[in-house]
Amino acid sequence: MTEHQRMSFPLLSTGVPGLDEVLGGGIPEFSFNLITGTPGAGKSTLAHQIIFATASFERPALYFTVMGEPPIKVLRHQQQMSFFDIAKVGQSIHFIDLTELAITQGLGPVLEQIVQQVEALNPRIVVVDSFQAAMRASGAAECDPMNLQVFTQRLAVHLTILQATTFLIGTYLDEGQQNNPVLTIADGVFVLSQSIDRNSVVRKLQVVKSRGHGTMPGLHTFRISQAGLRVFPRASIAVAEQHQARSLGRGTTGVEGLDDLLGGGIPLGDAVLVSGPSGSGKSVLAAQFIAAGARQGEPGVIAVFEEHPSDYVRRALSLGIDLAGLEQAGVLKIIYIRPLDLSPDETLFEIREAVQAIRAKRVVIDSLTGFELALAPTFRTDFRESLYRLVGSLTGTDIMVLMTMEIVQSATDLRLSPYVISFLADNIILLRYVEIAGELRKSLRVIKMRNSDHSSHLWQYEITAQGMIVRESLMGYGISTGTGSSPSSERVEDERRIYPGLTAQELIVLHGLIALQGTSAQPLAQRIGLPEGPILTAALDRLISLRYAIRRDEADGAIYWPVAQAMG
Repeated sequence: MTEHQRMSFPLLSTGVPGLDEVLGGGIPEFSFNLITGTPGAGKSTLAHQIIFATASFERPALYFTVMGEPPIKVLRHQQQMSFFDIAKVGQSIHFIDLTELAITQGLGPVLEQIVQQVEALNPRIVVVDSFQAAMRASGAAECDPMNLQVFTQRLAVHLTILQATTFLIGTYLDEGQQNNPVLTIADGVFVLSQSIDRNSVVRKLQVVKSRGHGTMPGLHTFRISQAGLRVFPRASIAVAEQHQARSLGRGTTGVEGLDDLLGGGIPLGDAVLVSGPSGSGKSVLAAQFIAAGARQGEPGVIAVFEEHPSDYVRRALSLGIDLAGLEQAGVLKIIYIRPLDLSPDETLFEIREAVQAIRAKRVVIDSLTGFELALAPTFRTDFRESLYRLVGSLTGTDIMVLMTMEIVQSATDLRLSPYVISFLADNIILLRYVEIAGELRKSLRVIKMRNSDHSSHLWQYEITAQGMIVRESLMGYGISTGTGSSPSSERVEDERRIYPGLTAQELIVLHGLIALQGTSAQPLAQRIGLPEGPILTAALDRLISLRYAIRRDEADGAIYWPVAQAMG
């Protein structure tokens, strides 16, 4: 059978946000489905939301209740939902109570009544709530598995022939119920569950079965509010791994001096982890990263977990970064996510929705520490997998992601984060405090760049009224664990006397030239741990201007030679 000869299923939209995406576009029309789950999971609310979204006067919905809440009680409760439309009740949505009929006459008359109503009203949707209660009400004999299977089969055939999409509501996945004949006959099985861990409630939906139609696998979290159900489709690992061809460009960090240490900036589509103790400037760097992107026409999204956006915006403004103005200009969205029962799916949904709204090219997650705290306890054991899906779904579309992570710094501990998540980041920048000659200074080191050369030295930086600025290299201070000592005063004095007018950074470049004795910029950069770029070029030009070095242009490029000699 060719592709064009294959029969396609017309799909019926559920009207439930996020559910159609999980179902691969919607529910196949005329299918026979089961909605099951624990009490209070939201089964009846889901069914009501579907019928109010899909029923019309021409193709109404029939809602049969059996041994459950009386229709008048159901209506009183559902009126609290925003999807409820009183004008549809009795016109395009009909509630019919079969409780008495099931108790007194059994399954046969129940089936006949359902078929008669369907033939008379030609509904698009038929719901039986609760179908399992109807079985119990009909008596022990008719609850025999064979009788139950015959009844279910006849019901499915009748309603399919009459072109109705059917939903049975019940709790069929309890222990010992897995072989229930209803599960075999149903075309689709949707399982709703809820779990309570301390003060958090997590609801999940899973499509266990969908005959002849592809759906998104796995558990998908959802919330129930006054608007009804909202499903947050789970981004699968496969989706996260579907990277498009990487662009070769780079994006600026917005921090003076940092791009040179990163080999020219952050490669497009890379994830950056900025790790450091409290007060080290992680959020400052993040704000500069977003502002720099906006100046270059790259909209950004900031997901804030630890403080209110107004405080975040006010603090950035003190550094001259007008995040509020960027929001008003439509090039920035700030998302405030701070509940204590958050799901990774919900977080990803919020971020993706914001990214799509402004076509963002940069995303900041500030911070991963706050993100983990905001998760419901159920999800904290899967924190790394959640981050993998979150980061992969963003970087796969050339979006640069910058994540901050707070660490507790000790004098001998160089861990990048309290989690083993460094594999998630293409680039890692470690911010630290160091003590030099009794003075506490801020320092940074580029620990890792997966797709680029980078500086391997420790660099001093400052937080000024204009934000973060990278200053000079701390090479030669013997710093490895947060404390270091300056070069001896005698050696410093000797270098100042022999090489007057040079900065500490220019001295490092000069020592590299003396060691290599004739070299191009690339080997020199590798020798001193400084990427090729404006910083190295400026240092070489100054050495030449002060006659500490000379440049010779050869066929393969410029070669630099030291005029000065090494200190004896």
